[in-house]
Amino acid sequence: MKLTRLALTVACAVSAAACTSTQQVGAAKVQLSRTARAIVGTSLIGAKGATTDDQEAIDDTVAGVCGAGVWTQGECLAHDQKTAKKSK
Repeated sequence: MKLTRLALTVACAVSAAACTSTQQVGAAKVQLSRTARAIVGTSLIGAKGATTDDQEAIDDTVAGVCGAGVWTQGECLAHDQKTAKKSK
């Protein structure tokens, strides 16, 4: 009986801790902008794809967008295939 009581007490404590430890986050425009900026980055600014450095900047941006799940897997693969063709 004591073991059952202990198990229930631990389960309640863990549940209470899990429910109260997460911070609520608002979806304010500023926060969404910061999140998008963190995902996409700023390396694309001024890149035109004309040089190797430009293409690396574009690829860095695409990596962030793909990693965050903004683009589908097919879209990310399409970018990779087009980039591979350009480099040949």
